[in-house]
Amino acid sequence: GMIKCVKYSVICLFLLLGVYAQADDRPYLCEFGVQGGCGYYVGDATPHIFMNVREAYGAHFRYKFTSRWALQVKGLSQRIVGSDYTIRGEQLDTQWENQMINIDVMAEFNFFRYGMGKSYTRVKPYTPYIFLGVGAAVYGYGQENFSIDNVACYVPLGIGFKWKFAEWCGLNIAWQHNIYMTDNIECRETLDNKHQLNGWNWMNCDVTGQLTLGLVFEFGRAPGDCRICNY
Repeated sequence: GMIKCVKYSVICLFLLLGVYAQADDRPYLCEFGVQGGCGYYVGDATPHIFMNVREAYGAHFRYKFTSRWALQVKGLSQRIVGSDYTIRGEQLDTQWENQMINIDVMAEFNFFRYGMGKSYTRVKPYTPYIFLGVGAAVYGYGQENFSIDNVACYVPLGIGFKWKFAEWCGLNIAWQHNIYMTDNIECRETLDNKHQLNGWNWMNCDVTGQLTLGLVFEFGRAPGDCRICNY
């Protein structure tokens, strides 16, 4: 009787461990991350990307609908800097810088089924991805005495790469391009479109961008069967 009892106890223990291990293998649906890197501005005072780069940093929350599709909400702060500029040979201003705070809501598409788990061989721990969404920025004149002077909407888009080096954490690198619906983020009268003559002409709108590296932490396991791994 004692031997049978021990035998059945061992069998039950292994069954429970198997169920627990399989439950633990379910993917995470949510993700929190922090990122840092460099940001730039392209507009009336700076004609090219990656000129006068300054620090950019922030945090994000990501929710995975499937192994391919996700929604990301991100907040990021950066400084924008313009070089000395002239109009018709007349010196107008010296180098200047403003502070910006950006809030993005973006849809993401992974080129590979993204995840990690022994039970789900169709997913990969790495993938390139693209994203597109909507955003709003608050920006003020100067850096030391930052105040909320203006709000502008923009279209954030870009490309990135994700890599899971552990079950619940990984790295993201992303290059984001923000196309504004305005031409006044410089907060300088000589550079701003005060009379709204540009309208929706995107060729005259200001642009900012960021190249960032992020560390992410995943949480919130998928309930029940892992449908997320099949799409």
